[in-house]
Amino acid sequence: MADQVDYSLVGDDFQAVEITLDSRESVRAEPGAFMWMDDGIEMTTDTGGGLMAGLKRKISGESFFITTFTNRSSARARVSFAASYPGKIIAADLSHQAILCQRNAYLCSAKGIEISLAFTRRLGAGLLGGEGFILQRLQGDGLAFIHAGGHIVEHELQAGQSLRIDTGCLVAFEASVDYDIQRIKGVKSMIFGGEGLFYAVVRGPGKVWVQTTPLSRFAARILMAGGGKKGEVRRGGGGLLGDLISGD
Repeated sequence: MADQVDYSLVGDDFQAVEITLDSRESVRAEPGAFMWMDDGIEMTTDTGGGLMAGLKRKISGESFFITTFTNRSSARARVSFAASYPGKIIAADLSHQAILCQRNAYLCSAKGIEISLAFTRRLGAGLLGGEGFILQRLQGDGLAFIHAGGHIVEHELQAGQSLRIDTGCLVAFEASVDYDIQRIKGVKSMIFGGEGLFYAVVRGPGKVWVQTTPLSRFAARILMAGGGKKGEVRRGGGGLLGDLISGD
């Protein structure tokens, strides 16, 4: 089976991806992402590679199981997926190189794509990143679809070119991109700036995708509107340290 898939993105601020499968072709998706499918498509759920594969995905923030959709008919058939909060979908071609992304960013992919753990290369980045120590690595010869909150801004960094990004806004980057966490300089900026204590630093070459509305920021505003306390919403994996770092 070819690892490439035919697809179209539907919608604007609440996007979905519609994938067309040839006979016997399959696509995998995170449980809960399914919207609808044509007759002839069969849905099965397993660990996607055994017990260890399921455990690795669970540690990385995804579900223990993964769902596979296979076209069992002789004609082409469609299946559609969407995330659980407003945002855009990135269609990433992994045939060039692997992509690292935040936990919970993975939506679906060609069946041949491998989803694995990717620990940050520096201990400081993992401990101080605010979005957790563990990233997801997506690799293989085909397409993977990543969901990000709000709008997506893509940066193509040249060798040595760098960006400083809010840790929650950095959604994904190519494996060639160097990733680190740095402390915001200046006591006043740290305490009164409202942007947390640290930001992510990415250095090219390679592509970087930035989201305008991280889920943690979106959830915090909803909680505040409902009379809750802002500090009650924590970034994934951050705990108390994540509250301090998040700046939200």
